Amino acid sequence: MKKGEKTIVSDKIDAKLVKELREKSGAPMGDCLKALQETKGNIEDAFVVLRKRGMASAQKKASRTTNEGAVGTYIHAGGKIGVLLELNCESDFVARTGDFQELLKDIAMHIAATDPRYVKPEDVTPGDLEREKEIYRAQAAATGKPAAVIEKIVEGKMAKFYEEVCLLEQPFIKDQTIGIKELIATKVGKLGENITVRRFARFKVGAPEWTVAQTKPVEAAAE
Repeated sequence: MKKGEKTIVSDKIDAKLVKELREKSGAPMGDCLKALQETKGNIEDAFVVLRKRGMASAQKKASRTTNEGAVGTYIHAGGKIGVLLELNCESDFVARTGDFQELLKDIAMHIAATDPRYVKPEDVTPGDLEREKEIYRAQAAATGKPAAVIEKIVEGKMAKFYEEVCLLEQPFIKDQTIGIKELIATKVGKLGENITVRRFARFKVGAPEWTVAQTKPVEAAAE
């Protein structure tokens, strides 16, 4: 009986809707169908379901070593801005797939557009961290608010700061509804391997400085 019920539910989901969600999320067709079934055909809710599952899958694989990968580049129109990016995964096979290469190009393009300074919040230097906190505390203190309120204001400002300077915390330039972290998680769920940003460099013609950011790979979990 249950088997028959599943078949009936499947018939109610338009194949075009499944295909549309597949193109939007990059998730396998079977996962898209299940998400649409759970959300009664609501594609936006189904997309949220897939994003949550992708993040959960990425978190489970986060401790796995990523010693393979590829280096990609992005040169902005006119040759004024260039990005060099190393994206890591677990196997050379995955590194050669179209999905991985697409992710590599998308992230490099994003870096060219947003100029992040770090890969993730944990990479922010103690000096930069304290400088920003002091600035925000001084601004909040000028309002005359209590100390406890000031600290909450600082926390909120720091979250915004991380979004501005840390690659993984930024909303994806091509789709502001998802972040770079979620974009990577989607590919992790689809390809079945951990994927990490190792380092990147961004150059702009005429700029007095250039951005070079590197993060240490997560240590493999003990067997």
